[in-house]
Amino acid sequence: MKRFISWMIAAILTCGAMETTFTSCSSDDTFEMPEVSFKATVKSKTHDDEKKLTIINFNYPSTDPNGNATTLSAAIVIGDEVQPNDPEKKAKGFMIYNHFTVYEASECPTRGDISIPEMMAGSGLITVAADYYGFGVTEDKPQAYCMAKSNAQASVDALLEAQKLLAEMGYTWGDALFNIGYSEGGQTAMGVVRLLTEKYPDIKLTYTFAGGGPYDIGETYRQLLSSDETGMPSTVISTVLAYNHFRNMGISRDMLFKEPLLSHIDEWVLSKKYTRIQIDEKVGTQTVQQFMSDELRDLESPTSKRLMNEFNNDNLCSGWTPRTDEKIFLLHHVKDITVPVQNTKNMEKFLKDNGVKPEVMYVEVMMDPKLPAHENGAIPLAMMILAKVSSTLQIKPWVDLTKIKF
Repeated sequence: MKRFISWMIAAILTCGAMETTFTSCSSDDTFEMPEVSFKATVKSKTHDDEKKLTIINFNYPSTDPNGNATTLSAAIVIGDEVQPNDPEKKAKGFMIYNHFTVYEASECPTRGDISIPEMMAGSGLITVAADYYGFGVTEDKPQAYCMAKSNAQASVDALLEAQKLLAEMGYTWGDALFNIGYSEGGQTAMGVVRLLTEKYPDIKLTYTFAGGGPYDIGETYRQLLSSDETGMPSTVISTVLAYNHFRNMGISRDMLFKEPLLSHIDEWVLSKKYTRIQIDEKVGTQTVQQFMSDELRDLESPTSKRLMNEFNNDNLCSGWTPRTDEKIFLLHHVKDITVPVQNTKNMEKFLKDNGVKPEVMYVEVMMDPKLPAHENGAIPLAMMILAKVSSTLQIKPWVDLTKIKF
């Protein structure tokens, strides 16, 4: 494995960067955000002597999935190499970390799950990680699972509000701005690219890294029904629940799911008591027809057509015009049965059709045989991010990639 990792790192550091740029979008399906009057507030600030970093949790103004003003929460992670009121120790810039699928309340960034942001300590970048709607300060609300527009807005608002707070604290920074995410986070990362393109043209991303994301939820749904298999039943359930709830579809649960899941959704999925693995164990099957209703599995049924219409409206592989002044790296494991690889193929085609030349890696190697393909895809993406950041910022690697435990 070390030989493979060493080869990959060398390839990353020597490969040329592909330019991608985006022009402004004329789509009617744009991101909207109402005016809000309250400001971000720091809720806690702690220093970890062993890890040599500071963690700041804060609440900030944003919107819920329906566009209404609300308060969300996020975490800021700053390595000790960055210090306030010291021009010699200014930050090189920021990283937007869009987190992957979480279910248990303690798994969101402000509750302590910041393993990826912690890895960036030492790089000179300040990492900002939003909880998304449904976690952190909105823990008592349903999560906006895989709703890219809402989650992207949460991430961008978190970045902007974090910058205001940090400026007041005396921090300064350079122009670098990285945008990363895997799985739901990969979808959110591409949602951030779209959001910045459509609404914040003055914010320029240095690099976007997106892996294993359901960029085309409709395609994911079609392939799910075709194969009758999923690596993570919880993600299927949560996507349907989120769209049914936040799009006010009003579809009764017995039209969506079968027993025993039907009677246990509130406890298993919505209570935020359990991890993804625990929820999947409770569902007890990866066969779609055993937990999804016949109505939902029929693409010609009124229920499926309504749901598919909502999925297609949120398809990140259509409906906007990319700019070509951004660098985008996409990665997907070809054997992924949780988020089919066709998602990245569709995104790659969409970008290229619009004049963008993304860097794309389709992974076949199972770097950790104990993990499913979807989780395996996260490993090379993390290594790509660490090595590419080093190369882009022209700094020495601040971590030993061969010793990282995923």
